[in-house]
Amino acid sequence: MGRAQNAARRARTLILGIMMGAMALILPQGAAAQNPFAVAVRVDDAVVTNYEIQQRIRFMQVLNAQGDLRDMAIEALVNERLQLAEAERLGTVATPEAIENGLVEFAGRANLGPEQFLRQMQSEGVSPETVRDFVANGISWRNTVQARFGSASRVTEDEVERELELGTQLAGGREVLLAEIIIPVTPENQANLESELARLGRDLNGNTELFSDAARRFSAAPTRENGGLTGWRPILELPEGLRDRFLSMGVGQVTSPVSLNGQAFALFQLRGRREVPTPPPVITEIDYVTIGIPGGRTPEALSEAARIHTAMDACNDLNGVIPGGFERISAAPGAIPRDIAVALAGLDDHEMSTQVTRNDGTVLLAVVLCDRVVAAPEGGLERVAQLMTGQRLTRYAASYLEELRAAATIQLGTN
Repeated sequence: MGRAQNAARRARTLILGIMMGAMALILPQGAAAQNPFAVAVRVDDAVVTNYEIQQRIRFMQVLNAQGDLRDMAIEALVNERLQLAEAERLGTVATPEAIENGLVEFAGRANLGPEQFLRQMQSEGVSPETVRDFVANGISWRNTVQARFGSASRVTEDEVERELELGTQLAGGREVLLAEIIIPVTPENQANLESELARLGRDLNGNTELFSDAARRFSAAPTRENGGLTGWRPILELPEGLRDRFLSMGVGQVTSPVSLNGQAFALFQLRGRREVPTPPPVITEIDYVTIGIPGGRTPEALSEAARIHTAMDACNDLNGVIPGGFERISAAPGAIPRDIAVALAGLDDHEMSTQVTRNDGTVLLAVVLCDRVVAAPEGGLERVAQLMTGQRLTRYAASYLEELRAAATIQLGTN
């Protein structure tokens, strides 16, 4: 009985933090400096100006980006300063020819030629220099990552065979039944949410009834209505980092807190594991849509998500339902943000999840699964090798950038 009371008390503490976050008002930021060319951020010996931030914000608006665009613009520009400095140090800066080719490719996504695309951007308030810098920085960073980690990222035929063996024999023929508790990160709970969840997880470990009760009362995921149960799912549909945990856990065990892309933390309880007669094929890409809806998981935002979902039969219908109001992405499973990957794992084609949020919970990120692209092992070695290499490069690039940021001197508001 004492164990249940402890768990309930910790859960009440968590939900209080969530409620406080939902009630908090977003205060307007101070006015930007009058001089657009004044220094907004210093990054070692480089600077980011107010004008560059304004331009990047406008660029992201034209591209239908969602979230706190100012924070996103500053973070992107700071990263690009560090990436360009590293490219200059290693001699991997994009050549003029590569930039022009990159611009042709970028404009081609909008079915436009490069000059036509630049004119279109300029009519929207985005200068040609802003677009060229964006393309050039992306190419330079790709060159840098390839130069540093190209050799280390290559996979051998034996590694590909082992990956396929793991996918089709050890994991592909297995399904797991999970229960989940998902708690969004808010400014009020971010300091101690992970540690509180860790203690709650220890209290709930081994007790399925208590876990389901906590999920019904406190989880932010729609699965709370079913005691947190997600249904039987092939283990290959889960994010790569979680597969090994569920293969080694005992039934009733609870994971340590799992970060979902920094936006939420989750506890998962293993409820069952079973073999299936026919192993599923390897999932090489997942095609999905994200829709940013202001308001977080408020009734109004959830109602708008339901309206959109009702109005569509397939992902292609969204072009008529909310033209320009969504982002469609095709990515390897390992390259998908963890919170989105967890949401997708519970969906069938054209189903929608409303458990993901952004911007401290103020934006609901509705996620719609369009398709899972699969490749049978036979004849698919080259494709699997490319995916594995791409995933490794993505991980190397993320760690590389973290190291650069940690070693840099970044000063905000230095005019």
